[in-house]
Amino acid sequence: MKRSNIFLIIFPIIAIALLLYFVNTTNTRADQIINKKQKPLEFKDNTLQCPQCHMYLVGKKDTAQIITADYKTHFFDDVGCAILWMRDQNIELESVKFWVFTRDTKEYINAYDAFYSLIDDTPMHYGFGAYAKNQSNLIDFNAMRLKMLRGENLSDPKIRKNLLGS
Repeated sequence: MKRSNIFLIIFPIIAIALLLYFVNTTNTRADQIINKKQKPLEFKDNTLQCPQCHMYLVGKKDTAQIITADYKTHFFDDVGCAILWMRDQNIELESVKFWVFTRDTKEYINAYDAFYSLIDDTPMHYGFGAYAKNQSNLIDFNAMRLKMLRGENLSDPKIRKNLLGS
């Protein structure tokens, strides 16, 4: 076989291999990374969709991250979406690491330790903004989760009127 024929065969194979390598390393999505440290991950705006409502995440405010037993991080634009997604996926609270971004300290904290407003303007209008420090008008994680699962949030016009008067 001539040298030029070998070049014509090997060159395209090498080019395709390099292209595949480049695509896989530059477009790795945060929700495809194995997160064995189980810490919140950084992400770029408009690159990740919430698996529950399919909205793109823009900024960290009101976001949540759930790291499942397979060490995959799932990103949510609203803590309410995270609660509904766990219900729909039949995922037990004890089997995940659950992070929420707080409005007061502007950092991710354990969702189970956070306190939640009933009336904040959140992406899906559920109203459950997360806070690290307790205040008299906030509820704990279990109360927030129960309200979310019962549909007792600002997305219900009756609840909204009762809480906000509008």
